[in-house]
Amino acid sequence: MTFLPNLSLKTFLLLAGLALSLLGCTEGSTSTTQTTGSDSEFKGKIALDIRDSESDWSAFIPKSAPEGSPNILFVLYDDTGLGAWSPYGGRINMPTLDRLAANGLTYTQWHTTALCSPTRSTILTGRNHHLNGMASITETADGFPGSNGRVPDDCAPFAEILRENGWSTFWIGKNHNVPEQDVAPGGSRSEWPLAIGFDRFYGFIGGETNNWFPDLVEDNRFIEAPYGPEEGYHLSKDLADQAIAMLRDQNATNPSKPWYMWFCPGANHAPHHSPREYADKYKGKFDDGYDAYRDWVVERMKKKGILPEDTDMTPFNPLPEDVANPGDYVRPWDELNADEKRLFSRMAEVYAGFSEYTDVQIGRIVDYLEETGQLENTIIIYAADNGASGEGSPNGSVNENKFFNGYPDELAENMKYLEVLGGPDTYNHFPTGWAAAFSAPFKMFKRYSQFAGGTNDPLVIHWPKGIKAKGEIRHQYHHSVDIVPTLLEICGIEMPETYRGVKQTPLSGVSMAYTFDAEPNDPTRKEIQYYCMLGTRGIWKDGWKAVALHAPISGQGNFDQDEWELYHVAEDRSESKNLAEAYPEKLQELKDAWFEEAEKNKVLPLDDRSAAELLTVERPTQEPPRDRYVYYPNTAPVPEGVAVNIRGRNYKILANVEIEDPNASGVIFAHGSRFGGHALFIKDRKLHYVYNFLGIRPEQVFVSNKTLKPGKYTLGMEFMREKAGEYGESLGQMKLYIDEEVVAEGPMKTQPAKFTLSGDGLCVGYDSGDNVSQLYKSPGEFEGGTIQAVGVTVEGTPYVNLEAEAKRLMKVQ
Repeated sequence: MTFLPNLSLKTFLLLAGLALSLLGCTEGSTSTTQTTGSDSEFKGKIALDIRDSESDWSAFIPKSAPEGSPNILFVLYDDTGLGAWSPYGGRINMPTLDRLAANGLTYTQWHTTALCSPTRSTILTGRNHHLNGMASITETADGFPGSNGRVPDDCAPFAEILRENGWSTFWIGKNHNVPEQDVAPGGSRSEWPLAIGFDRFYGFIGGETNNWFPDLVEDNRFIEAPYGPEEGYHLSKDLADQAIAMLRDQNATNPSKPWYMWFCPGANHAPHHSPREYADKYKGKFDDGYDAYRDWVVERMKKKGILPEDTDMTPFNPLPEDVANPGDYVRPWDELNADEKRLFSRMAEVYAGFSEYTDVQIGRIVDYLEETGQLENTIIIYAADNGASGEGSPNGSVNENKFFNGYPDELAENMKYLEVLGGPDTYNHFPTGWAAAFSAPFKMFKRYSQFAGGTNDPLVIHWPKGIKAKGEIRHQYHHSVDIVPTLLEICGIEMPETYRGVKQTPLSGVSMAYTFDAEPNDPTRKEIQYYCMLGTRGIWKDGWKAVALHAPISGQGNFDQDEWELYHVAEDRSESKNLAEAYPEKLQELKDAWFEEAEKNKVLPLDDRSAAELLTVERPTQEPPRDRYVYYPNTAPVPEGVAVNIRGRNYKILANVEIEDPNASGVIFAHGSRFGGHALFIKDRKLHYVYNFLGIRPEQVFVSNKTLKPGKYTLGMEFMREKAGEYGESLGQMKLYIDEEVVAEGPMKTQPAKFTLSGDGLCVGYDSGDNVSQLYKSPGEFEGGTIQAVGVTVEGTPYVNLEAEAKRLMKVQ
């Protein structure tokens, strides 16, 4: 404000009157045109004196939802096929879901995109995944309109529309819709939850995280878990705690305001982490194997009315050998040896325990809603984002990071972890056989968009106030893109044609609300739905489905040579009878329709490139590449996607440290976890460097031959790469330094691919999450001195094992 000290009061009033008259607000007049920054016009009266003026609060108070508007709780699991859960006949007990299904509706033909980020994008906006720029996971964005990894402005987020119409909005758990380069403390927040319509966020950003030591984000900042697994921590429990806390806060201050909560647990995505008592509940229940389970569950699904009585079984490995992806092959159970059967059975037990434990935590949220009188008018949608995951390879793994590094799992080594499988010591994933079994009766599993094994997922809707039917089944064909239109209709809201000055792309789906009052087999109101994922494709139209035989990320190309099959899914639910030869005209009609939908939805170009090729796509970043990095203490962990990359390179780590206490100790630098990583630290007055190669014991440990006394030092290490090993690992020599003196040295090998799948970031002065080395315990904070900074330099062109790196990228979905 500028003051005019020599201005008389009379002159000031004259100038003020002139200013008001220029605004059309002279004394005694009523303003009807002045805007307020909201959509409403100010309808009060503005005079020179507030005593002669009239306020109009309606122009400034946020819009309220209509009285009686429902709350919405959307629970979205990962990696779960139709044949897994108890409401559908599966062997995995889901007490909360059973309760909801018994008092709501169970859908048998609800579909998804076959992959995580794309499906979630359809629920974020109500548009098909290519319209959202989400052809695949965000890490595979390639710069085309349908696959750039960022939701465009013409696809306004559903949560934003809800919030502007009076709902509170909360996102709990997984978010795999942020570009990898933005998952950083200093990265752009433009795609983070709080920027796209959510009031609060608590969870993790990325494809997966360690459920015992998660990489957590609260709102817009990275945080540490509130306590550790030794005190009973598990991510599923923490997420439920946070969800209830947010709802309590809401109820304490705005009990009449409706809310929308998107609850996305880490389950059932890898790593399959379960409290032991829950995994043990399933001891022996999967010993019959995945072949037998598949037959058993399909009969159960028929008896429950989930599948028609005449549904036929489909083969485990349906694709021809020249088309199939070897990594997705299912080994017949009777060809496994005794140890493999024991290990694979336990892997299924852990998966089941993980799923049930998480369902029980969700039950705590439902109980809270009932206790507070909110359950009656809360729409609960409980679903999964794609079929069960075949990303564990035909042999499964107790440390998935080995597979992603192209390093073989050894059965004898894996058997050592049998008794602790699913606990903090493992990062496990079951084999492809269980993926196919839990996706029964359909062909294949996650990533295969042309087959229902990848797309036909569980969906239960519970809403006592709005759904009269209890415990009924609905067979109408629908898709994840239909969720937003359904909720908009229920809430009495329309998606605006123009939003924040941008003309909006129309919604892709249709409302499912009509099914609430329908008969189980009434016709669906959906007419068409295309599918496309990682080179696989198909289309459903009026009860018929055409699919192209193509494996995902196979690098085969030649899409114009794909063989197409035709199924009458209205009569053949499992897609078991190919009618292409019998109905060539119908097949051609659907093929033409696929290309029409592809044009409308920005689907082309098709991309089945191998993951190694996808890795080489240049993706713009706000930071130019560099060879020298400087990190400081007391900062958040730096996610691996944006941290210094030492893979396949010479590198140095140098830290300026002042030791004040002779017994100074703790972590100077750490990156990774017990499943792979490296750390520089002081213990017992000596400098240590540990390179933990894929969690294989013993660790590679280097200890200084002299003790550290109080004083100022440059402490560090250097690795000089000499050659590649059998599996792409780097072999070379390591030297440990105190100032310029070499205090330890020897041969060392480094991983060909990333340290972590879950994102345990680079830290200075402590080790977040799971400790890299067993020689200290997280957080291992540095004490007794001061770390000025840590510099990391990398030299030369990195040797990169693209296939190993690619496995990691594509499997974390």
